[in-house]
Amino acid sequence: MSTNQQPALNPTQAWQQVLARDANASFVYAVASTGIFCRPSCPSRRPAEANVRFFPEAVGALAAGYRACKRCAPLGELREAATVARLCRYLAAHRERAVTLADLAKVARSSPFTIQRQFTRVLGLSPRAYQAQLRAAEMRKSLSAPGASVTEAIYQAGYGSSSRFYEQAAEDLGMSPARFRDGGLNETIRFATTRCELGMLLVAATERGVCSVMLGDQAAELERELRQQFRAANILPDKAGLEHHVAAILAAMTDHPAAGDLPLDVRATAFQARVWRALRQIPRGETRSYAELAQAIGQPTAVRAVARACATNPVAIAVPCHRVIGSDGSLTGYRWGVDRKKKLLALEKTNP
Repeated sequence: MSTNQQPALNPTQAWQQVLARDANASFVYAVASTGIFCRPSCPSRRPAEANVRFFPEAVGALAAGYRACKRCAPLGELREAATVARLCRYLAAHRERAVTLADLAKVARSSPFTIQRQFTRVLGLSPRAYQAQLRAAEMRKSLSAPGASVTEAIYQAGYGSSSRFYEQAAEDLGMSPARFRDGGLNETIRFATTRCELGMLLVAATERGVCSVMLGDQAAELERELRQQFRAANILPDKAGLEHHVAAILAAMTDHPAAGDLPLDVRATAFQARVWRALRQIPRGETRSYAELAQAIGQPTAVRAVARACATNPVAIAVPCHRVIGSDGSLTGYRWGVDRKKKLLALEKTNP
């Protein structure tokens, strides 16, 4: 595997995680004297440090000739991910009907409980929610086509009936299908702008939560971009009503990351949602490479896709894509300017 896909491990730090039996560590360690590799959380007796070798992934240890430990089962995650990937393909192929946990259990030759647990652990959402994401994505695609018919789009997306779709339209689209087709017509979005250490900050929200956070030089420019993004919506200034949201975003720059609990009205694919969730888990004052972020979501080869998901993040600071850097340590691009990215990282290091 190339170095731009696999993050380097710090042996000293990794050994401390092994000694601490850190359950959150994502690497495996191999023991030369036994020929076995384990998770850092393995309950087995700690080996001599001189006999230990670290691997970012289990496949690396296998390729080096080590066997998987039977106590901590380090291959479990690989098998689990492969199972979920197969079930995702099955769900995509059967969008036209509601697939039950029992159906998936038969496909995977497992129990419904195990499938639910594995799916949620790997993807961060349930099989039912994942299938809803698939249908909603197809619905958005169909409604965006010129002259789109709502009824035709409903059935093309795999909904069994229009009544079933309308029951969950608000959750899937964030608005009625007709409004979505018409570019957010009659949707009300409130916004507020304020000056901050990075220039001007704009925060916008629907009644469901924050839908956009943007950085720029001029308040008027940010407002124009917001209106272009939601060109058919009813967009209103509301500095007083959004005071709490603005304060939380500002707090994420200089104080404690209070923005972590903000309700985010962000409609994303399952992959984007996983990337953005992983971004919010990067500790304040720290950075990760795109390769490390791909590793964190369980898809080490999806570095480019992770970079695209970071680039399309519509919520600055609250979803901290500024904490992702190149594998060589370079700041790389940032939607709101590399200078702002540099200053944000400096602020977080001096105000942990």
